[in-house]
Amino acid sequence: MPWRNKPLVVTTSIPGDDEYEGPLSAGSPTAAAAKTAPEAGTPDAGPTSQVSSSPETGVIHLEAVACSYPGSDRPAIRGFDLLVQPGEFVSILGRSGAGKTTALRVIAGFEQVSAGYVRVGGQLVGSSFIHVPPDQRRVGLVFQDYALFPHLTVAKNVEFGLKDLPAGEKKARIDPVLEMVGMGGYESRYVHELSGGQQQRVAIARALAPDPVALLLDEPFSNLDRQLRADLRRDIKRIVTESGATTLLVTHDREEALATSDRIAVMGDYYIEQIGTPEEVYQNPVSASVARLIGPCELIQGTYQGGRVETAAGVFPARLSNLAESTGGPGQSKNALALMRASELEIEVVDAVDATSAIVASKEFQGEFTEYSVRLDSGVLIRVRRRAANDIADGQRVKVQARPGSEVIVFGI
Repeated sequence: MPWRNKPLVVTTSIPGDDEYEGPLSAGSPTAAAAKTAPEAGTPDAGPTSQVSSSPETGVIHLEAVACSYPGSDRPAIRGFDLLVQPGEFVSILGRSGAGKTTALRVIAGFEQVSAGYVRVGGQLVGSSFIHVPPDQRRVGLVFQDYALFPHLTVAKNVEFGLKDLPAGEKKARIDPVLEMVGMGGYESRYVHELSGGQQQRVAIARALAPDPVALLLDEPFSNLDRQLRADLRRDIKRIVTESGATTLLVTHDREEALATSDRIAVMGDYYIEQIGTPEEVYQNPVSASVARLIGPCELIQGTYQGGRVETAAGVFPARLSNLAESTGGPGQSKNALALMRASELEIEVVDAVDATSAIVASKEFQGEFTEYSVRLDSGVLIRVRRRAANDIADGQRVKVQARPGSEVIVFGI
C-alpha cells in the first residue's frame, strides 16, 4: 500500500518475562507504561505503523488453542495449531460445524480462548490470561453478508474504519484502495445501487483501507451466484496479492480453497488435520476424511498388497497414504479403503459378466465431459468422467479401470 510506513518492531513471550512487549491486560503492572507508546494512526507512530513477525510466530499464530461456547459440553476447537507467514493466502477448509468460523472469531478477538496462545502480527493477543479486544488487533474483516451501512455512500463505508485520521489522509487512502478493488468512480453510490459483487468489493476495500496486519475472510463468496463467485475470487486473489495482505479465508467450498490458496488447512473435528499447498493436500491426503473434503470421491473397501489394491470394482495400481495406520508387515496384505476419484478412472463396455463388472446407472452430460454413475454388484456407486465422444448408454455393463499412469490412493484401516 502506498501509505505504509516502517514497521514497529514488537517482540513477544509469555507475560512476566522481561522480553514481553505485546498487548497488556488493563491490570498489568506494565500497562501504564505501555500507554505511552504511540498508537497506529497517530502522528507520532506514522499513519499505519505495523508490528513485525518472526518465522516462528508469523503474522497469525495459534498454538494449542481451545475455545468453548457457554452452555456447550464440548469445545468448538481444541489443540488448534496454525501458522500463517507474511503475505500468505491460507484457507481453512472444513464441513459445517467443524469449528473453522470459531477459529476465525478467535483470531479476530470475538471469542476468548480457554487454553493455548493467539498471536497476531507478533503480539500475544489471546490466552487463558489475556484478551485483547477486536478493535486493538488490527485485523480486517470481511463477512458473508458484507456488513455495509445502507445509509452511507461507498466512500463513507470505506472511511468508517479511518475515523481517527485527518480528512486529507482519509481521502489519500480511500481513492487508491477503491481503484485497487475496481470500484473507482463509485464513491458517491449507495449500497442499494450496487450488485452483490460490487458490494463485496466495497467490503474488501473497507477492510484493507486501515492497512491491517491481516485480512480475515468469512465465506465471503457464499451469497453470490456460481459464475460471479468464480470471477470475484480471482479478482480477490489479485487484490490481496497486489496489496501484500496476509489473508486467511474460511470456507466449506473446496473449489474456492483450491483456486485461491497458497496453503490449505483442512479441519477435522476441533483441529487442523492437514495443511499444505493445494497440490500437496489433494495428491497426498493423510486420511479418508481429508480426501472427502478436498475433492469428490468414493471410498470402497479392499485389500492392499505390493502396490496393488483388490476391490469389488477390480484390481488397481495403488499407493498407501498412511503406512502408520496400516497393519501387517512388508509384503503382507492389508485391509484398506481405496480412494476412487472420477477424474482418475475410466470405463469400457464389456460383454461378459464377471465379479467386478458394473452397470451404468445414470449419466450427466456437462459439456466438457460426461459423468457416469456406475453401480457395482455390491450396490456401491462409483462416478467416472469421460471426455470420449463415443457414448455409453444407461444399463450397459462396463469395467472400471484406472487411467493410464494413475494410482489409487489407499488408507489403512
